[in-house]
Amino acid sequence: MPLTTTGDLVTRAATAGSAVASFNVITLEHVEAVVAGAESVRAPVVLQVSENAVRFRGGQLLPLARAAVVAAEHAAVPVALHLDHVQSDALLHQAADAGFSSVMYDAARLPYAENLAATRAAVAWAHAQGLWIEAELGQIGGKNGRPPLDAHAPGARTDPDEARAFVADSGVDALAVAIGSSHAMTTRTAALDHALLKRLSAALDVPLVLHGSSGVPDDELTAAVAGGITKVNIGTALNIALTGAIREFLTERREAVDPRGYLTLAREAMTRAVARTLETLGTATA
Repeated sequence: MPLTTTGDLVTRAATAGSAVASFNVITLEHVEAVVAGAESVRAPVVLQVSENAVRFRGGQLLPLARAAVVAAEHAAVPVALHLDHVQSDALLHQAADAGFSSVMYDAARLPYAENLAATRAAVAWAHAQGLWIEAELGQIGGKNGRPPLDAHAPGARTDPDEARAFVADSGVDALAVAIGSSHAMTTRTAALDHALLKRLSAALDVPLVLHGSSGVPDDELTAAVAGGITKVNIGTALNIALTGAIREFLTERREAVDPRGYLTLAREAMTRAVARTLETLGTATA
């Protein structure tokens, strides 16, 4: 079916009291697994390409983006494309022509005033192109090999009053909030600050996004959605499934050289991980 937009999927999820899942993809197998997992439970989904993934692919956005567009157009469920954690303005400016309907512009590493100025400029450009734009306030941590921030470190959590001002002054369409999750977690042990989430939900009139969701247990994810999270980002969980399947296959078949054998199992493992996540989130049926 035709590409849908991230904004539409988030709005539908919010209306249904659920959250749309946005999965980071690195390879064609990731793309295929996300679409297959979504189709298996009849749920809409977002395919998400990060700036790190683009860097891994030699700095070229279009090869993976074109594959994702074709997969989305042949999917039996609504699929949107999202460009994630963009720090480069040059990459941001490729989004619309590459098929993306939304961008997460990441200036959260900067001091507040600089974050706001950079985000405001990105929003002005994105909205002129018809793009939905997400930003981050607070620091979720764990990106690019950096350790997560201590839960009590200054700036580690999103302040509701600051967030209200940031959203109003920047014009963003959604805000990623720091409430206790961290990127790149390989254990599901994150404990979310649900009291803070309640305050953020009351303070803001834009959708709230949870990054680093691979490290969040099912009951915590369910509570986060009930508390106002309407977009949930997942990446590491797919990589754990992929790597585990490949490692098991090659441990048992040390003589194997054809990648189709282990990539088939890796894709199937990721497909199951996608389906489980969508069922946990209670994502609206397509």
